[in-house]
Amino acid sequence: MNKRGMVMMSSNPASSSSSASTWVSTTSVSASGKRIQREMAELNTDPPLDCSAGTKGDNLYHWIEILLLGIFNFQFYVMLLTSGFGTLFIRFPFATWTPYEGGIYFLDITFPSDYPFKPPKVVFKTRIYHFDVDSVGNVSLEILKDGWSPALTITKVLIAIRKIFTEPDPCNNPLVPGIAHLYMVDKAKHDKIAAEWTLRFAK
Repeated sequence: MNKRGMVMMSSNPASSSSSASTWVSTTSVSASGKRIQREMAELNTDPPLDCSAGTKGDNLYHWIEILLLGIFNFQFYVMLLTSGFGTLFIRFPFATWTPYEGGIYFLDITFPSDYPFKPPKVVFKTRIYHFDVDSVGNVSLEILKDGWSPALTITKVLIAIRKIFTEPDPCNNPLVPGIAHLYMVDKAKHDKIAAEWTLRFAK
């Protein structure tokens, strides 16, 4: 367990006790691959709140993210990670209740071959009722579009994903205007639907 109260794990249970440096392959990789390896090592060494990272299998350019929103069953989380369902997670301990609390959301993160000159692609694989996530899982994040810079990192992306839950902004170019409109005019109804989706798709 690290200083932030989070257990560090890899997708290989046998290597869970290894240091963060074991994530970095010694094989020859491209400049983009080296950049991803460096970011992965940094993320494991000093992760943002409640975050751990790894690749999907041996594919350096494809990561799996698991969002464990709010209070969750830690024993189930351990089973989830060691069963090979994913190698990256974020847990968001919300100060106030949200309709996504208790949900477990899977996301794909795919890095382009010319990373970091182009942003990674992030897609929710679990259905979610949110005005910044469309029906096929695309996420509306400015830093994944015109706001991207090679100086940004995957850690910044993870923080931005967290922010759409902790600081939702329906007025900032929402990906699903209908959901954003409902959020603004009848938040109670919006939250009821979102909570129903969490129960149906993310539990």
